[in-house]
Order: sequence, then structure tokens, then C-alpha cells
Amino acid sequence: MNLRLDTTTEPIQSAAYTIRRGTPADAADLASFAARTFTDTYGDYNSPANLAMHLTSTYNVAQQTRELSDAGVATLLAHQYTDLVAYAQVRNGPPPPCVGGAEPVELLRFYVDKSRHGDGLAQRLFEEARRAAVALGGVTLWLKVWERNPRAIAFYRKCGLVDVGVAEFFVGTDRQTDRVLAMNLRDSRAPS
Repeated sequence: MNLRLDTTTEPIQSAAYTIRRGTPADAADLASFAARTFTDTYGDYNSPANLAMHLTSTYNVAQQTRELSDAGVATLLAHQYTDLVAYAQVRNGPPPPCVGGAEPVELLRFYVDKSRHGDGLAQRLFEEARRAAVALGGVTLWLKVWERNPRAIAFYRKCGLVDVGVAEFFVGTDRQTDRVLAMNLRDSRAPS
């Protein structure tokens, strides 16, 4: 099962989900879904003002269009029928100093609708994100995850990532601490 990283939208299907590369035409749906899932995950832990500032700057349609148009960003969209239920974004970009592996590629965003937690979609999407990272030339996959999100940390560890340090993350003006996790893509296996 190979993921095509050009501008086509050839789907990868399994029992109930289709995963495909996003295109600029998906920007409005992705912006809405991304803002909702970020709010579902972190809304209770941030002030309304900081949350609104983050959502406005990060998940607007213009920003999503830029990311979906960027050859250095692979945005994977998971649909169940016509509903967007999860997405992942993998990109080339500079890692924090604690990431020491060769050819680092970042798993920038990884969100699954709460109603789909526990049904295997996250593991499938993660495997496709791994493949996308390799297709972007990655040897090391790294990500940042909020230090107070034990569910996500446990998931990433199950997928084979290890904690390598910390980095800052801002929600509006609120500086937060993220754990940085990384894995060697050549040594890794599909998540179990």
C-alpha cells in the first residue's frame, strides 16, 4: 500500500476509512475540522482569548491552503464516507536541538475525531504518516506533544517514538511545554 505524494487524490481504503493526500480544495473542510479537534483536545486547558488567537492564526482557510499547496508538507485526510474524521500533517523543517537523528521530518499535526478513538484509525493514519515522512526524505520522524496529554504520549510511545527532550509551544501568548518524541524510520516497524 503506497501513498502517492503528488497532487492526485488516489485513496487508500480499508474497512470503513479512506485516507488520501489533501489538496488545496480541502482547505475549508480541513480548517474547520482542525479548529474543532484542537478545541476538543485543548480548549478546556486554555483561556478563550489565547485559544481564539491560536485558532485564528493556525487553522484559517488561507493558512490551510498554503500548507496543502506546499510540496514540503504532506497532509493526509481520513474520511468515513464523506465525513472528515482524522488528519495528519508531516513536513520538512528544522527540528529542535534535542532531535539528533539524520534527515528529520516533523509530524506537525495528528488529530482523530473523539468519536473514532479506539477503533484502529489512529494506528492506520500513523502508519501512513510514517510512509509520508519517508517519501519526504525523512530518516528521523519527530513530533511535539503537550506534556499534559498522557493519552497522546502513550499512543506515540506505542508507535515506537521515544522521548528526546522538550520544546516550547505557544497557544496565543501562553507558553507551554511540549515533550519532543522521535524515532528512526529505518528501524521502525508498523505500530501494533
